[in-house]
Amino acid sequence: MPLISQTPAWQALEQHWQACAALRMRDLFATDPGRCGRFSLEQCGIFLDFSKNLITDETLRRLVALAQAADLDHWRDSLLRGDRINNTEGRAALHMALRNLGSRDYLVDSVDVMPGVRSVLVRMREFTDDVREGHWQGYTGQPISDVVSIGIGGSSLGPKMACEALRPYQRHDLRVHFVSNIDGAQMVQTLAGLDPATTLFVVASKTFTTQETITNACTARAWCLESLHSEAAIARHFVAVSTNREAVAAFGIDTQNMFEFWDWVGGRYSLWSAIGLPLALAVGMDRFMELLSGAHAMDEHFVAAPPERNMPIILALLGVWYGNFGAAHTQAVIPYDHNLRHLPSYLQQLDMESNGKRVTRDGMPVDFDTGPVVWGQPGTDAQHSFFQLIHQGTRLIPTDFIVPLRSHHPIAGHHDKLVANCLAQAQALMRGRTADEARAVLPLLRDRPDRFPSFTQEVFARSGTEDPLHRMLYFDTRVYLVDDLLIKADKMTMAASLELRVPFLDHELMALAASMPPEAKLDGRVSKRVLRDIAGPLLPDAVLKRPKKGFPVPIEQWLGSELQGVVRETLLERSGPLDGLFDRTEVER
Repeated sequence: MPLISQTPAWQALEQHWQACAALRMRDLFATDPGRCGRFSLEQCGIFLDFSKNLITDETLRRLVALAQAADLDHWRDSLLRGDRINNTEGRAALHMALRNLGSRDYLVDSVDVMPGVRSVLVRMREFTDDVREGHWQGYTGQPISDVVSIGIGGSSLGPKMACEALRPYQRHDLRVHFVSNIDGAQMVQTLAGLDPATTLFVVASKTFTTQETITNACTARAWCLESLHSEAAIARHFVAVSTNREAVAAFGIDTQNMFEFWDWVGGRYSLWSAIGLPLALAVGMDRFMELLSGAHAMDEHFVAAPPERNMPIILALLGVWYGNFGAAHTQAVIPYDHNLRHLPSYLQQLDMESNGKRVTRDGMPVDFDTGPVVWGQPGTDAQHSFFQLIHQGTRLIPTDFIVPLRSHHPIAGHHDKLVANCLAQAQALMRGRTADEARAVLPLLRDRPDRFPSFTQEVFARSGTEDPLHRMLYFDTRVYLVDDLLIKADKMTMAASLELRVPFLDHELMALAASMPPEAKLDGRVSKRVLRDIAGPLLPDAVLKRPKKGFPVPIEQWLGSELQGVVRETLLERSGPLDGLFDRTEVER
């Protein structure tokens, strides 16, 4: 079978990228009011807006044609049939069966796997209910207070991500921890403060031979025995998710407490199996079944929806579009939700381990990129670390923004600001800023100093007032504040590991200040007039009239001494860049 890169569909997309590369997103939206409606989908409680991608209707048609050239329908059907599409290991990849809550049959070697899947779910419910209700007790007769999941890769990343994502549904008296790294620091720090008598370990390893997992499990076993002094304690404090009964029994775990999964379950897709036991313990089996229900709904959407209206297929094709035709080698995922902070790590394995190949199924070396480097960090933290590169760097970095509609923690103002940041960053990446727009917000046009007076007058004219004080305040808030003060405050404070909040960012405070008459703000040479009036009855005169302290540069001293000549020459120069901006009589005075 020829490489997909040799097909006419691929070559048509190579030519098409050259046409799209010159497009500007803002122009696409300006000329097509219906763009967002056409390039968005809502399914399974998820709204997907892909309108801000560098695509047109023709792009989508050509990408779908590429999927057809790759025989996507055949491989989807082969997946559903339980064919051994994992030809390296000779296995099916039937993880969709794990979350099948409908009537669809899933067969492996003509055997229906669903009775086994449902049986494990029943056992998981019985066990999790016993632990959560206090019926399952440790060796000393105490209920379980802490669950430590020991696994690595798919046995850890998925459950850990989901546990954090669903933290609002957890109980405070049953805490779940995860240990994956063979570095002893993680185990020591996790066990610190835990009581062996009330700790349950879930050891997740398909073969029960994974080096990191078994090393950590043996360390946990020794920790328990040091306190509980009996081999019989292991059966009350350890359960396993595995397929290797002999190794589980040799460890001391009762095989009645071994939860099975199958070789057709890939590690990176195993969250939906008994590997999700720590999650079920954390949130309860009812919530775990809701998770399976949501995944099942998306599976059915993937099976039934046409490619151009199919969320998983569209996102996959966009990845091919950017990675192979747009030369974008990375994919950023930015969840604007603290509880989704482990999602990028989970997606790293899901995508990069799946697509981390350099040959075809037939062993032929490929001449195209098989997948991007997936990375990310929660917003708004990401905005203060690497967004500078995404916005203004030289690399094309496709970025997915994820934001929840509602928050589990409705602290006044927080979620609104979180969503506003997400939408603003997406809009800024989509629109960019033209050179003229950039100049319009600069306090001084260094490349065209002759335009500075007219620029100032333009800003003054937009203020909507003739009052000089209000005009200057308007100028400050539109120019000096955003491009000088805030930038300096932001950069300088973060350089010292601080985060300075500038009061001018409070739009309500700004609105109040703008509504006040000039005489309330400035009275001769008396500064901070309103503050002094309010604080007058509360503070002694010695404090109110005390000279300002701080660490400003001695600007007045400089202007009256060594810089006097430079200032005079700059401000009074005829036909200079500042000519006409200042009153010459006042400058002379």
